Amino acid sequence: MQTERVTFLTTPDHKAALDAFAASNGMSVGHVVREATSRYVVEGDMTEDDRFKLLIHELDEALPAMHAALDAAIEGQQRLRADIDARLREAGLLDAERVA
Repeated sequence: MQTERVTFLTTPDHKAALDAFAASNGMSVGHVVREATSRYVVEGDMTEDDRFKLLIHELDEALPAMHAALDAAIEGQQRLRADIDARLREAGLLDAERVA
């Protein structure tokens, strides 16, 4: 694929927001801008049905990462609770029979 460079000027706050959004979504700023401009250009020609199909596709793409993040958060909370319970038991503040 042949590419060409596009440059645009923005405020420092907007650039920081782009950087933060891209980083939090595991993308480059260039990828975010390409996706956003592609949607902007295409959206004008889309029917409502097409927009819903695009939204469903995006959700299908995003859900596995969301599920993985939630699973990781749950596992982290379970480990934290087990660690807290162990420390409370060591301090004699929790019955040894308590199940987390």
